[in-house]
Amino acid sequence: MHNLLPLFVLIPLLGFVVSLLIPGKNEKLLSQWAFGTMIVQLITFLGFLTFWIIEGANPLDLKDLSILQEPNYEFFIDFYFDIFSAVYFLVGVIITGLITIYSRYYMHRESGYKRYFNTVLFFYVGYTFVIIAGNLETLFIGWEILGVASFLLIAFYRNRYLPVKNAVKVFSVYRIGDVGLILAMWLSHHLWHENITFAKLSNAELVSDHLQQHSLTGAFISIMILVTAAAKSAQFPFSSWLPRAMEGPTPSSAIFYGSLSVHLGAYLLTRTFPFWEHQIVIRILIGLIGLITAVIASSISRVQSSVKSQIAYASMAQIGLIFIELALGLRYLALIHFAGNAFLRTYQLLVSPSVVSYLIREQFYHFEKASPTVEDSLPKRLEYSLYLLSLKEWNLESLMYKSWWNPMKRVGRKLNFLSTKNVLIFFLVLYSAGLYLVYHREFLPNDVQKHLPLIFSLIGFVMVLKAFSEKQNAMLSWMLVIMNHFWVAMAISFNERFTFNHVHWYLSGIAVAGFAGYWMLRWLGKRETIGLNRFYGLSENYTKLAFGFLLACLTVSGFPISPTFIGEDLIFSHIHEDQLLLAMLTAGSLIIDGLAIIRIYARIFMGPDPKTHSYRSS
Repeated sequence: MHNLLPLFVLIPLLGFVVSLLIPGKNEKLLSQWAFGTMIVQLITFLGFLTFWIIEGANPLDLKDLSILQEPNYEFFIDFYFDIFSAVYFLVGVIITGLITIYSRYYMHRESGYKRYFNTVLFFYVGYTFVIIAGNLETLFIGWEILGVASFLLIAFYRNRYLPVKNAVKVFSVYRIGDVGLILAMWLSHHLWHENITFAKLSNAELVSDHLQQHSLTGAFISIMILVTAAAKSAQFPFSSWLPRAMEGPTPSSAIFYGSLSVHLGAYLLTRTFPFWEHQIVIRILIGLIGLITAVIASSISRVQSSVKSQIAYASMAQIGLIFIELALGLRYLALIHFAGNAFLRTYQLLVSPSVVSYLIREQFYHFEKASPTVEDSLPKRLEYSLYLLSLKEWNLESLMYKSWWNPMKRVGRKLNFLSTKNVLIFFLVLYSAGLYLVYHREFLPNDVQKHLPLIFSLIGFVMVLKAFSEKQNAMLSWMLVIMNHFWVAMAISFNERFTFNHVHWYLSGIAVAGFAGYWMLRWLGKRETIGLNRFYGLSENYTKLAFGFLLACLTVSGFPISPTFIGEDLIFSHIHEDQLLLAMLTAGSLIIDGLAIIRIYARIFMGPDPKTHSYRSS
């Protein structure tokens, strides 16, 4: 039966590819194809599930495809199926199917009707990858797809200012989670000396033996997994992004931020539970984060004037409780809680457009005085303080900006000497010197050679900070992003066993997409005034160019459509266990790299067209 697992990825993938070919004006065919894809997926899964239960409901593990295999490294696609996969899969296919029916009428005559259904099917491909992933590398493929689909759906109304701005904000938090997952995969390679599967993690004796010998390594991996889960599920301190994500269409908000995507952080903790269940400090930390989130989100939801924001914070509070249940080891209770919360929030979000009119009618014709609440029993000064804190959403967003993004932007703005001319001269001279040193290491003292990876990685990090904070020159920002990848490759080249073949896997996609992206920006710059100081909304006038540039952006950021995705994993497999600073710098530069890229795309091709729209129009 395990040979059927890839079928559950291939069905929605085929549905997505075919939906790209359907004419945008044929709304009926688009919606029917999307719904038909989900019906086929549901029937196939129910048949599979029936036979699986009859045969004993034993976990299934399938090593499906080995993409790259070397003496000390293997990148392969692995699928795993158990009771947790079954419940998440069943809930996902039912809710996505219902959303496609609802969206057929809700999105009728929207200019982006085809784009919406394409993105929903694309999202479901990523969701399926995550649910039946058998290792972290396979899960990361789906994780990246979900992040991009989320960005596209939040910015669905791409000619408005706020949806695009909030989409970039949400994507930035997702990238923080990506740092955690990348670093968790990096140290997992060193802990297990292989691409560990979730099936092997279920071996309690194997896990216990490794953690006893490497307790600090195990704790670091668990913390990185927690950071990833908290960012994806909008838990403290990453909670501020969830209501901003409601800028997209209501049905996409239901499927993403009410029911499925927002619960995947809890799913990641469930899937890795055998690894961290005996780490008491980690369990306390998970429970504490869940408790803080539940308290804060509950208080914020009670003062929201928007129905969708109320539902978002209520869902966030429930996921905080799921985190607490997982910390207590109640995995099956958390599973039931997920299913109940997912269906409830989907229903609430889908009826939210009607609820407002119902409540207005009730206020006019059946007004009732509000009943006393728990807060009324508190001292007035405390009650008012809590009310103001909740209105300001506990300043979580400003905390994130002040502690993370603003310092990086301030540093980047001080690097004004990195002009186009200076960058090219600096890159050509220093990179040539670096290549010479790579091939003539015998002339380098061991102490110098030991510090060169960190130096070159730091140069790349500085360049990507400048790219992230650049406000004028889009082509300069793009060049700095591409150069950062070359500096990362240079840095890791000084570690042993990083061969030319590995560099090829990493830089092949970067070089091709980097050149294509630069050529597109140059071509566009001759016809339009473009920069990074505002949104230009050029996607309506240059639809094909916008799509091509998006593909270039995804390739450069390591999206799984080019060898660069595997190359990034290869990069980290060659960073030593004792090179934590190098790993942090490399991961940080790759994440900020992705943010700079998506910022370039959003500023040029999304937002209100200044010729026809007010800049700040929402």
